[in-house]
Amino acid sequence: MLAAGTAIVLLMAAHYRTNTIGIMSEAAQAFLASLTPEQRAKAAFRFEDDERLFWHFIPTDDIPNRYKKPRMGLILADMSSHQKHLASALLSAGLSQRGFIKATTVMSLEDVLRILEKDTRGRRNPEKYHFSIFGDPTEEGVWSYRVEGHHLSLHFTVVKGKVASSPTFFGANPAEVRDGPRKGLRALAKEEDLGRDLLMALDPAQRKVAVVAEKAYNDILTAADRKAALEGQPNGLTASKMNARQRRLLHALMEEYVHNVPEPLAQARLAQIKKAGANLFFAWAGVAGKGGPHYYRVQAPSFLIEYDNTQNGANHIHSVWRDYDGDFGLDLLKLHYDSSHR
Repeated sequence: MLAAGTAIVLLMAAHYRTNTIGIMSEAAQAFLASLTPEQRAKAAFRFEDDERLFWHFIPTDDIPNRYKKPRMGLILADMSSHQKHLASALLSAGLSQRGFIKATTVMSLEDVLRILEKDTRGRRNPEKYHFSIFGDPTEEGVWSYRVEGHHLSLHFTVVKGKVASSPTFFGANPAEVRDGPRKGLRALAKEEDLGRDLLMALDPAQRKVAVVAEKAYNDILTAADRKAALEGQPNGLTASKMNARQRRLLHALMEEYVHNVPEPLAQARLAQIKKAGANLFFAWAGVAGKGGPHYYRVQAPSFLIEYDNTQNGANHIHSVWRDYDGDFGLDLLKLHYDSSHR
């Protein structure tokens, strides 16, 4: 019983009981209530459905070739105008203002790709984003929702008044729009710039430790795995080997990922950072200067940040926040089921 009590205290530090859950549940209920039976059949799932643990950030049209099934959920293109507004409200319920701007900007980049690629088949479509709700969305219930499409995969899980908010994936292609009326737009500018700022602040000896590979990896190493895991022990430069300015830069980088979610959920992520203390590793791979292929990660005992910009001439970003035990609310569910069993 003592061990269970300790686990509850630790989880309360990482998952806050907050009005955010009320906002999420109200937005989910309003969205579901607006749907026709046919639409609801596409958008609503049982919480126990294995589909809840599926995620990927590739284009919707590419999912069947890779997984022999379509991407599930109701897409914006199949909603009426008022349903789209309610879907937007549900999206915003799980994000901060900063995160919502990133998400909608990422979605809008599909129209840039449509023009660049001269797409006439509808593969690039800013309305091919899927909304899925698992279970009955109540404040004190057990349920979740997912918003997903090309370069966006957001997951929120509510368990008896607590909420988990990972995996949280944002991508951008192009990372920088280089032509046309939107020239100069960078959807994930700080993710790139803050990582490089930290690398450039390291002295030669520190950089030798931080750079774990001369060539950048082709993608984030955890890809779209259901369970976040990296082989071997953490490597790179530990925060304990950084000076005060470098640690500030490291925290500024992490906080860019922290503050994609509403403030109570951001505080939960900050609590994880505080608990990690100096047990944080910054690793870089690839080119240091702007414009070349590069990758970085921040690894802690409980969470992982990964970023890469290697594809399309190093103008294509993938970035993610993962919780080793808390993705999809699995730690909250374990505690809930263990408590219920006892």
